[in-house]
Amino acid sequence: MSDLYIGLMSGTSLDGVDGVLADLSNQRPAILAHVSIPFSQALSQELLALNSPGSNELHRSALAANALVRDYAEVVADLLRQSGKARENVVAIGAHGQTVRHQPQSFDETGYTLQLNNPALLAELTGIDVVADFRSRDVAAGGQGAPLVPGFHQSVFGVAGKTITTLNIGGISNLTVLGPKLTEDVIGFDCGPGNALLDGWCQLHRGQAFDTNGAWAASGEVNADLLAVMLEEPYFSLPAPKSTGRDLFNSKWLSTQLEKVHDVAPVDVQATLTEQSARVCAESVQRYGVESKELIVCGGGAYNLHLMARLQSHLPSVRVSSSLNHGLPPLQVEAAAFAWLARRTVLRETASLKTVTGARGARILGAIYPAFT
Repeated sequence: MSDLYIGLMSGTSLDGVDGVLADLSNQRPAILAHVSIPFSQALSQELLALNSPGSNELHRSALAANALVRDYAEVVADLLRQSGKARENVVAIGAHGQTVRHQPQSFDETGYTLQLNNPALLAELTGIDVVADFRSRDVAAGGQGAPLVPGFHQSVFGVAGKTITTLNIGGISNLTVLGPKLTEDVIGFDCGPGNALLDGWCQLHRGQAFDTNGAWAASGEVNADLLAVMLEEPYFSLPAPKSTGRDLFNSKWLSTQLEKVHDVAPVDVQATLTEQSARVCAESVQRYGVESKELIVCGGGAYNLHLMARLQSHLPSVRVSSSLNHGLPPLQVEAAAFAWLARRTVLRETASLKTVTGARGARILGAIYPAFT
């Protein structure tokens, strides 16, 4: 039986879709193809807008989901062309969708999480079974529904007898602590902002999608008053398990912080936002991964050289390195994780970890949309 799966990821950075075709027949995935495509400006702006309440949301969300899935289908077609594989060789596609609301345990104790997606349309467009809706079962079981990747990190990066930390820096940053007992000692949670605020500020003031290598931030100075105000955010002091997103860390949140400190130059805001991300992530490592001597960084933030340098500065006794040095390029890790999650669903194996999400127990995640009946 084939063990080929496709994983698709479009994260809170809202920059586009990453997809991989992975052979999961061994513990470490073999990536046969990797494709990235950017979102159109219109789709990116609409997905960002849908993170906040607005008019005609149901209609707009449905159309945005259709547009997103057409990008997903394009990535799938490119992966098959690049690898030379036929669709019949692929067991399933793991498609996370685009998170626009994440409110676990809120309002009625259960709360909800909402990812825009149309997996039925994706199955029609690709002719491949699709696995989607990975978060909601964990939320229904009393969990945070996030982060989803620590089980994958455990499988790929864990080393028996050692404590290792992995940090995904996408729009939101999330930390996984892999303890020496691989099947037991796993902690994972969202630290706070990763690239979301950095990218948004850079787009606003430089007209660029992101701060390449963190060069703009590196040319500024950290404003101590603004940094202090930002670090007073209550979320940072909450104990794990916890998760967050653009519901909290968005342009309105940043504007509120800036109102408390006047006359900060845009370049210094960028420097301070970068320092905030580094400080919050480093303090998470120090609090929960105290025995770790290795921090493996993935996601787009791994390419921000200034952010990586600031992380290393705050963690002098920890080796901070890109996941590329451990066999998986940073932009392939989360997509590979969703291929792995899809396989767990197909095999009816649990994928969530109680120690990560706080749910009542491990659960089989995701719903399967067969390509043909």
